[in-house]
This record gives sequence, C-alpha cells and structure tokens, in this order.
Amino acid sequence: MFVVYMCARFQSTPKESHYNAAKRILKYLHGTKEVGLWYPCNVFLNLIDYSDSDFIGCKIDRKSTSGMCHMLGSSLISWHCKKQACVALSSTEA
Repeated sequence: MFVVYMCARFQSTPKESHYNAAKRILKYLHGTKEVGLWYPCNVFLNLIDYSDSDFIGCKIDRKSTSGMCHMLGSSLISWHCKKQACVALSSTEA
C-alpha cells in the first residue's frame, strides 16, 4: 500500500520510472491473488495503534511524512500515511 501511495504522489507529472514502478506493483498483486488477511477467532482482541513520522523525508520538497496503523489483536485493520502540507523546521514540529 505504501508503494501505491508513493506512486500516487507523482500522478500529475509521471515519469517513465513511475510507470515502471506501477507495472511492478501490478505484477506483485497478480502474483499474490491467493494471499489474504487472517483474523483468528477465540483470541483476546486489543486495539493497538502505532504512529511514526520522518523529518524531511522527501528530498524533492523537504516535507515530512507521517503514518499510522491500527491493529486488532495481531491483525492489521487500518493504515494511513500522509505527507505534511508544509515544511517542518524542526523534528518536534514534524
């Protein structure tokens, strides 16, 4: 999902490298059609949230990216990643 997000950043001005990356994503998805998510039954389900951010992660515009995921027990139920709207001047601000 993260690589799809990274390719989507460049959809207004794509280059051939972005096209090649999209083709690799589609090949990967085609090869993993049988794979799915497994949610075990009879397990205690804790809701756990993780979050992370980087400081000036994008070398092009020097903006930070933050992300989070939500786990129910040991299974992923939600994932989110967002590029910040402005340039952070410190790691605290990021």
